[in-house]
Amino acid sequence: MLLRKIIKRETDIIRHFWIISECVLASWLPAYRLKEWLLSDIVSGISTGIVSVLQGLAFALLVTIPPGYGLYAAFFSTIIYLFFGTSKHISAGPFPILSMMVGAATVRLAQNFPGNTGSSNNSTSNSSSLDDYKVMVAASVTVLSGVIQLALGILRIGFVVIYLSESLISGFTTAAAVHVLVSQLKFIFQLTVPSQEDPCSIFKVLYSVFSQIEKTNIADLVTALIVLLVVSIFKEINQRFKDKLPVPIPIEFIVTVIATGVSYGFDFQTRFNVSVVGKMNPGFEPPTAPDVAVFQETIGDCFAIAMVGFAVAFSVASVYSLKHDYPLDGNQELIALGLGNIVCGAFRGFAGSTALSRSAVQESTGGKTQIAGLISAIIVLIVILAIGFLLEPLQRSVLAALALGNLKGMLMQFAEIRRLWRKDKYDCLIWVVTCIFTIVLGLGLGLAASVAFQLLTIVFRTQFPKCSTLANIGRSNIYKNKKDYYDMYELKGVKIFRCPSPIYFANIGFFRQKLIDAVGFSPLRILRKRNKALRKIRKLQKQGLLQVTPILQEFIRIKVDVYIVGVDDDFIEKLNRYEFFDGEVKTSILFLTIHDAVLHISMKKDYSTSKFKPSQEKDGKIDFTINTNGGLRNREYQVKFFNRFIFT
Repeated sequence: MLLRKIIKRETDIIRHFWIISECVLASWLPAYRLKEWLLSDIVSGISTGIVSVLQGLAFALLVTIPPGYGLYAAFFSTIIYLFFGTSKHISAGPFPILSMMVGAATVRLAQNFPGNTGSSNNSTSNSSSLDDYKVMVAASVTVLSGVIQLALGILRIGFVVIYLSESLISGFTTAAAVHVLVSQLKFIFQLTVPSQEDPCSIFKVLYSVFSQIEKTNIADLVTALIVLLVVSIFKEINQRFKDKLPVPIPIEFIVTVIATGVSYGFDFQTRFNVSVVGKMNPGFEPPTAPDVAVFQETIGDCFAIAMVGFAVAFSVASVYSLKHDYPLDGNQELIALGLGNIVCGAFRGFAGSTALSRSAVQESTGGKTQIAGLISAIIVLIVILAIGFLLEPLQRSVLAALALGNLKGMLMQFAEIRRLWRKDKYDCLIWVVTCIFTIVLGLGLGLAASVAFQLLTIVFRTQFPKCSTLANIGRSNIYKNKKDYYDMYELKGVKIFRCPSPIYFANIGFFRQKLIDAVGFSPLRILRKRNKALRKIRKLQKQGLLQVTPILQEFIRIKVDVYIVGVDDDFIEKLNRYEFFDGEVKTSILFLTIHDAVLHISMKKDYSTSKFKPSQEKDGKIDFTINTNGGLRNREYQVKFFNRFIFT
């Protein structure tokens, strides 16, 4: 019993120490400059809070749950990030792409709900039960996503996000923006569109929308188009005159106030049968426990949500950390986002990250620290507790228009194709394929297929590397591609070949052929002419690293000296461990640089010229040197056709 109490006490101490150590607020709050920063943070927090309220309501429609739950997502994510986040400028909370991903999982599971007709116009009682079920599913997905992020952060393995490259994230978010655009059409036109969640579902939704376009509610359509036009114009004004405006024009707030007042004053719901936000209960609902059965059905979705949410938040936070010169901890960001999602899911919210437009508002309006986030959370709290009922007459088509107004930056990423094509063909291909996969297959399958394709391109890059022939620039110690420079010098009898890729089992054949093409002859063919019967080379051909050994032996056996240049100590140790060196391939072939090997060749050539008669020089050797420049990453190969061969 005593032992149990001691263990419990020690466990409590460790737990409290971990919470304090991971609470970033304690590290920067004592140094807060009250007089210099407080006013800026208050102004920024009020502006950001207004945007958070509207985006929370709008993005809840993407999750296919009542808009009021978006306020919970906006509040709890911001509060938790205040204590544990390391970025001073991002605004944590709902993000349209994550909302769409949570909504996709919610719709898929809701299809099996008893009495669900698959449309947005079920009976009142059944619709209420269905909404409660969707809220529970969205909350469970959010909790599991948070647990995954928290586990990755605690274990310090946040590096897994590196497998989501910039081009992949850009292509994925662009395709997800297309999904968001299509999903909001039913609110803009106010149509009954069956829920779809399978490959090619986006085309089924489009077909359903346009097949019943004659049923469009004109009042909703006109309102949405006016709101979208006004918001787009003023966002462009904010962007172009951001240096002259003291604060960005809060156009979303202005439009929402006007739209709500007009809808209430002219009774749009009764006169034009528009769809409105509806009843918003003041205060918070009691926390709910997640459903383990939902965990089993959505583990893949949750992992994708966790990775995409962290990748987006960390990339935006990195921009502001570089701009304002402060450190950022990726693993700590995972912990902050994970805890935020866990708490948010427990209180019936949905997964969040950071919205680019909302973070831009917080930074551009003068926000200095996450105190601005605290102020924005207070604004959301006021709406939840006191004035939420004022938004009840607001048309859902207005929220849909506000959601679409925040997609401009993502949709404009289609312009990235031209830049990526000039920069790197593989990155451009990854972007295009990711975008197509995500649009056609859906968010979950599309992301998985895109990651697999991206990893496949890595294999292609190493299996078919871009090899080149090098030469000396201006008789210096610098060796570059012969095609890129005019004033090149090649030592007589030496040719330099470069293969910028590790040599392993998949590319050994490609490397061998390119090397023979650069040298201009096949050592094996010459060897066959000299020896009618060749012995089989038995040196470790099973090891991909050492498959280059037979090639070296072939050159050595036709009297071509081989030199390896720029190999680091770890690589040499590995070569020794695999018995790379033997009676033919010796350690004396190693040099630090290409130029050292070239000087050695020149000195050896001069010595041979002075020692032997000219008639004996015809039997001279070819020197071959290898330079890995720090291991398997950069390999340059230098070949001299008649005298020496240098391999880098």
